[in-house]
Amino acid sequence: MTEQEGKSPAPRRNHAAPVLDETAKRIIEQLQEDGRRSYAAIGKAVGLSEAAVRQRVQRLLETGVVQVVGVTDPMMLGFSRQAMIGVRCDGDLTTVADTIAELDGCEYVVVTAGSFDVLVEVVAENDERLLQILGAIRAVEGVRSTESFLYLKLRKQAYAWGTR
Repeated sequence: MTEQEGKSPAPRRNHAAPVLDETAKRIIEQLQEDGRRSYAAIGKAVGLSEAAVRQRVQRLLETGVVQVVGVTDPMMLGFSRQAMIGVRCDGDLTTVADTIAELDGCEYVVVTAGSFDVLVEVVAENDERLLQILGAIRAVEGVRSTESFLYLKLRKQAYAWGTR
């Protein structure tokens, strides 16, 4: 892929999911198996030309259906603290979640149902930085309380759930 094709836009949020045909789903499954797979190899697997695959992948990137990224183990890159932060909120959950999502170090933010209103995955270099991020989350208007779950060891990180 060229440098431009490898850049992924921020995922779409709060929009209806685009309708995916069977070919698009097969392309996605190919990328889930190996995000570096060439357009020619994908084309061979799904029965399209390299150019057609390139166009389809570009559309999938632009609509936020897929992101092509290098997935890493943060601890192996010097980020010794990872945690999931459960957040209980007052007020509009979307506003709180969007504000938290803008904070540096908050890598994954979801509105949930259950004992927490929002879950936030945090990646930090050390305990001091984790405390700073936690303080920033707690300072967000509408955050009532937090509970932290420190990660001790990564056992599985997979994204190949296929398509429906």
